[in-house]
Amino acid sequence: MSTNTDATDRSTTPELELDAPDLVSVTVENDDAPDECAIFPDDASEAELMTNWISAQNDSFVALESMR
Repeated sequence: MSTNTDATDRSTTPELELDAPDLVSVTVENDDAPDECAIFPDDASEAELMTNWISAQNDSFVALESMR
């Protein structure tokens, strides 16, 4: 599993609300299934992590730099 700790740079993305949570992404490399990217609030408790996350399989996400 690898962790990407880059938070969204809100200074270059003014449309984001200032009170939006800092998010963390983790890439889960699965042996028997497609890799997944999980995104969740940086300050989430263990209980919150059970419900406050988004995941996408490897063909559903791209590098931010490729979309700019």
